[in-house]
Amino acid sequence: MDEWEEQETATSGTCALTSDTSTGGTQGDFWNSDHGEFQGGRGGRGRGRGGFKNSFFSGAEDGANDGDGQNNTAERSSFSRRGGRGRGRGFGRTDHSDFDANEEDGDNKNVSRGRRGGSYSQGGEQGGRGGFGGGYRGKDEEVFAQGHGDTPAENADASDRPRVTYVPPPPSEDEESIFSHYESGVNFDKYDEILVDVSGTNPPPAIMTFDEAALCESLKRNVSKSGYVKPTPVQKHGIPIISAGRDLMACAQTGSGKTAAFLLPILQQLMADGAAASCFSEMQEPDAIIVAPTRELINQIYLEARKFAYGTCVRPVVVYGGVSTGHQIRDLSRGCNVLCGTPGRLLDMIGRGKVGLTKVRYLVLDEADRMLDMGFEPDMRRLVASPGMPSKENRQTLMFSATFPEDIQRLAADFLKTDYLFLAVGIVGGACSDVEQTFVQVTKFAKRDQLIDLLKSTGSERTMVFVETKRQADFIATILCQEKFPTTSIHGDREQWQREQALGDFRSGKCSVLVATSVGARGLDIPDVQFVVNFDLPNNIDEYVHRIGRTGRCGNTGRAVSFYDPGADSELARSLVTILSKAQQEVPSWLEESAFSGHSPSGFNPPRKHFASTDLRKGPQGGFFQDGSVTSQLAAQTAADDEEWE
Repeated sequence: MDEWEEQETATSGTCALTSDTSTGGTQGDFWNSDHGEFQGGRGGRGRGRGGFKNSFFSGAEDGANDGDGQNNTAERSSFSRRGGRGRGRGFGRTDHSDFDANEEDGDNKNVSRGRRGGSYSQGGEQGGRGGFGGGYRGKDEEVFAQGHGDTPAENADASDRPRVTYVPPPPSEDEESIFSHYESGVNFDKYDEILVDVSGTNPPPAIMTFDEAALCESLKRNVSKSGYVKPTPVQKHGIPIISAGRDLMACAQTGSGKTAAFLLPILQQLMADGAAASCFSEMQEPDAIIVAPTRELINQIYLEARKFAYGTCVRPVVVYGGVSTGHQIRDLSRGCNVLCGTPGRLLDMIGRGKVGLTKVRYLVLDEADRMLDMGFEPDMRRLVASPGMPSKENRQTLMFSATFPEDIQRLAADFLKTDYLFLAVGIVGGACSDVEQTFVQVTKFAKRDQLIDLLKSTGSERTMVFVETKRQADFIATILCQEKFPTTSIHGDREQWQREQALGDFRSGKCSVLVATSVGARGLDIPDVQFVVNFDLPNNIDEYVHRIGRTGRCGNTGRAVSFYDPGADSELARSLVTILSKAQQEVPSWLEESAFSGHSPSGFNPPRKHFASTDLRKGPQGGFFQDGSVTSQLAAQTAADDEEWE
């Protein structure tokens, strides 16, 4: 499962270097720090394969505290992959507070089985079976005593589990910092030439300028301060659709302004309707809820909402895992009109009675395809079925992503009104033609030297390196540090403060290289990323599209280099050829030969047509949304995947 298993002995002694070099952490103090003592215990008797022989300290600390990895201590302590009958006081959990846990297939599949096995209980002597009685539990900050559904943490054994006490620094109040923005690139005007298709009944006409959006003066001023001169295609069509009260599924290129496309009409409507600043209240009832799969992305959306709402009565608030719950509850209680959150923490706040849903008018799912895959779909259904949440007929539901596979469109129909509109913004939604895509054929054991040679040739260019597993991220970051490349890493096993510091170091230029798992693939808007390296190619083409979208944003140019291992990546070859062809990129002859040599299954990631995603209702199976067989087929596939990891 892990390509670097043979290196574990060497790496165990060096992995702390990654954190010390890149984030200034003091991992060695963990075992006796105020995080609490790591309780190993007899985590279970499952039939997992492999696991950590040598724990990576940079992850062990966070694995105990952070719900991000969905009990990633399963790989560090003695929890089995199957997650069965553990006794002792290993760290467990009852929910997945963020969905960035599932971003890495290599690490995801072992927790999927554990969740079915029932091993996600918080502390306690009965580990796997039993656990707590029903209810959606909050994650690490409060420890619920066994058998008492809502018993607060102080009634439980305080030594069972460390509390998360991290409070992030408050965002800057300096106006210049609030309105700092991405400078558009030389190819920004090419957006006007992009093909756009709006399908559905009676779509409103597009706008050509922000003046046509009829924004109030405060919003106009903030849009201008943000450096927005003219709307991008997704904004030209998305803003009037949302303003007209229509449900929307929008598929557009990464970096094309999707966040502003849904924030501006929502804020405009709230201000036009006289949304008053919420007064202090133990329960807040927001008008809009925005959900995204990762902490970094939801925080980015919150900062955008805060920027556009600057100087108005609308107050956005953000909630996500890895941060003190008490801190976020206090922030919520001061007033909230727009609530941004990761699903687990959002459900936690609703369950605690801190968030009421009766006034929700807008429900926004960003990176909606990720939010509705089979790992996350139950949580989204739990959200829309929460007490007080208006039905889909009585709220406006908006979904945005760079990719909308057909199976996800079928699932999404359960959340949208039947007359929703589908907005597809050209083939650049598949892969941006502003990104120069290069492929290097290399075996897995030669990748490391190839990466080092590549980074030596790029100099100090800001570079993101994508790998498949969390453990590998730490290993590669350590190697690069030893080679004198200022490097940091981000993945689901790192504590929240480590993740924020890693991003801060990368944004500021202190570290010119960021090694990331798929947690960094979606939505992150980091200025001046000139280079993306796929050290490991992902196992699906949509993930590839999102990864290379970290560069070449907002009309700027960028480069992406991918290491292609013929032994591991042949199933992706045909889809890669299609993506390269549609983005006017050179297709290597060896890749074309691999794609059509018969080794690539014809049904894997079939080529798309004119758009990255097209409205399924336009096809021969229009109206097929009512058929529940798709969901059952996906569930069966998920179950089959689980069996592989027993």
